[in-house]
Amino acid sequence: MSTAGDGFWVRSTAGTHPSGGVIARHHHAWGQLAYAISGVMHIATPTALWITPPTRAVWIPPGRTHEITMQGATAMRFLYIDPVTAGGLPGEEVVIEVAPLLRELILHILGIGMLGPGDPAHERLTGLLIDLLIAAPRQDLALPLPRDHRALAAAERLRAEPGENASLAEMARRAGASLRTLQRLFPDETGLTLEAWRQKARLIAAVALLANGAAVTTTALDCGYDSPSAFITAFKRQFGVTPGRYRG
Repeated sequence: MSTAGDGFWVRSTAGTHPSGGVIARHHHAWGQLAYAISGVMHIATPTALWITPPTRAVWIPPGRTHEITMQGATAMRFLYIDPVTAGGLPGEEVVIEVAPLLRELILHILGIGMLGPGDPAHERLTGLLIDLLIAAPRQDLALPLPRDHRALAAAERLRAEPGENASLAEMARRAGASLRTLQRLFPDETGLTLEAWRQKARLIAAVALLANGAAVTTTALDCGYDSPSAFITAFKRQFGVTPGRYRG
């Protein structure tokens, strides 16, 4: 096993931030696995937004600029993987499921601090980490962001106020665009229709609320659904599981 930098394969760090805390835009020469054992991280790049409830993590490839915002008191656990060691991992950001074995391995590596040559156990741990990350199921907890300033303004409002029940035409007017313009821009720039983007934004906001302990009924109403049953149906269609699977 070789490295591209200072001889280590994996480094780690941990920290706790209050709700609303922000780690300003930055990037790393190494790949980063961002995981929170409590709270929710919102990880934003210029093109998309990912969230990490406690059973999920985000893989951020080397060199990718990103910003992290905390929702709820957030206990972060970060692993940094040397670019050569990370060569078999995805070349784009992905949300992965953190199964119990991967969770315990992350915490075990944090207890060690760094993995590198000179200790056969470190090589085995590094190989296991890479294997588990490659095999981990991907989760669709990303929101693609439009580039056009009017579409982005509408997107930011929809994200900030998932329970907003104003019509899409009214949302477009507030963003300085016509509804027809936004209905053209969103598929072109995000791959989702405006209507589908709004629903996905609501459901991702719901995941964050559930992960911080909100009740299903409260979450449904806070995210703009008329009834818990309508919310549960939409949630299962999007994520394949019931909302209860994400409750903190």
